[in-house]
Amino acid sequence: MSLRDSLFRPTSFKRTIFFIFFDIVISIATISLAYLLRFNFDIPSEFLNSMFQMLWVFIPIKIAFFFVFRIYFIAWRYFGLVEYKQIIFAHIFAYSLFFIIFLIFSNYFIPFPRSVIAIDLFLSIFFIGFIRISKRLYLERENNISSKRTLIYGANDRASQVIKSALSGEINYHPNIIISDNRHLIGTYFSNIRVYDKKDLEVVVNNFEIESVIITQKLTQKELDKLFTKLNELGINDIKIAQILQDNKPTLADISIEDLLARKPQDLDKLTIANFIVGKVVLITGAGGSIGSELSRQVEIFGAKQIILVDNSEFNLYSINEEIDQNRSVAVMQNVQERDMIENTFAKYKPDIVLHAAAYKHVPMCEANIKEAINNNIFGTKNVIDLSVEYGVKKVVLISTDKAVRPTNVMGTTKRVCELYAHSVPSKDTEIVAVRFGNVLGSSGSVIPKFKSQIAQGKNITVTHKDITRYFMMIPEACQLVLQAASIAKGGELFILDMGEPIKIVDLAKRMIELSGRDDIDIEFTGLRAGEKLYEELLIDDADLKTEYSSIMVSQNPPVDYSSLLAKIDKLIDEEENLLDILKEIVPEFNHNRNL
Repeated sequence: MSLRDSLFRPTSFKRTIFFIFFDIVISIATISLAYLLRFNFDIPSEFLNSMFQMLWVFIPIKIAFFFVFRIYFIAWRYFGLVEYKQIIFAHIFAYSLFFIIFLIFSNYFIPFPRSVIAIDLFLSIFFIGFIRISKRLYLERENNISSKRTLIYGANDRASQVIKSALSGEINYHPNIIISDNRHLIGTYFSNIRVYDKKDLEVVVNNFEIESVIITQKLTQKELDKLFTKLNELGINDIKIAQILQDNKPTLADISIEDLLARKPQDLDKLTIANFIVGKVVLITGAGGSIGSELSRQVEIFGAKQIILVDNSEFNLYSINEEIDQNRSVAVMQNVQERDMIENTFAKYKPDIVLHAAAYKHVPMCEANIKEAINNNIFGTKNVIDLSVEYGVKKVVLISTDKAVRPTNVMGTTKRVCELYAHSVPSKDTEIVAVRFGNVLGSSGSVIPKFKSQIAQGKNITVTHKDITRYFMMIPEACQLVLQAASIAKGGELFILDMGEPIKIVDLAKRMIELSGRDDIDIEFTGLRAGEKLYEELLIDDADLKTEYSSIMVSQNPPVDYSSLLAKIDKLIDEEENLLDILKEIVPEFNHNRNL
């Protein structure tokens, strides 16, 4: 770094020295001007001595109070109304102290015009404040020229923070108008920016040549989706959602596909979940996976005494263990297929609750590795359930899938076998339940990360079929509903989460292309893969019953003979050739689509 660059590089010390110098110069100027105004620009010679005495006594007092009120620690470019108030308070205290000194040592200042104190107070507040706000005014003028013309959707405190950040140059946006649905605010102004009715959205976008939109108002998924569609029709692709951090500094996030598609259940009962989890030892298998890791976070939030994280992936286990309070967590790198090792974990930690999320879940991989899918999904689950019963676990929760309903693939069939085993096994005092739900947004291996990767690489999005549909839910909400279902379970239930309406994957792909703002990406249809359904079913039949929560239903599981089921499952142990036939024997509704 050159001497010149080093000299002019801004630092807090240089800023303090700069402002002290200018405050001294301004104070000398304002006191002189106050005397000139008091005596109509003709100061009698006998008053000049008191003027110099005021300079020597008062300026150090003022500088000292500026330090007390931390005026010299305010970044120049962020100076605003709050900081200006600090300057006013510092002045009031400084001038009050000077006036007290004047009263006590009045003989020292005689002759002294008292009105000068009041005149100088107002002059000093104006000029010292102006020098600090000058850079803010300059930056705002520059931002008006170079920043994107922006509409803020929502008139609230968050909008005020966004405007402040934009005017100070923190973000490259220039707010021109605000849209609101609050009729009491329409026609008012936020920082000199007028608030318009949301019914006038199209008109103001065109009239003000809006380039960007920042959303500060909380919107439901449907409202956000409708607004996004409207803005896209108006040619606006730069759409941000304002998020406020703890220091009241806004961050702008792109709208994600999760924001547009997520279904947020309205009947989450966090108190019930907390009562279920708090103070318990919770063992989670597959703890590093998409579902397992979120279950781990949730049970920590809801007050588990100890969290036993079990996973056979070193990286996944390390990642989730780093997130969880390690005073309460134990990372165990084990495979659920290895019964003896898993038994050691049960014997050592004696869990109260077991959340079994470990499974091979990717349909094509399970189709290509049938024996491995059976060993992991069926026998791994059997090990966990059997050990839970043996070691007196109070409740076991099996994470299942919509693909277990009338399955057409190996993965879904293995999960259906697990459901049947969980329902029929003699469980003694252990309550065993299964919770079935559809796809979760953003889970590893799902279509959303795949589509994001294709878009990032500039590739066309590949969709297997134009009519294929799937259910989706946000991972945190799905996991909370799993815990909520488990909390009301008595044992033997198969719970089904209400996933809302199914979504066409081709519509999902179109939305993600729109979000990317790219016009060089198309959709290619590749044909259904082996074992893939056009649509997934969550309910086995119409006999499924409502629970006390509308988002959770319970299926009427038909009775299953445990001895017969176990004998059929045991056939899978040494068999290599007729695995599909045995699976069909266990799950008669299994209709394998091999050559789609």
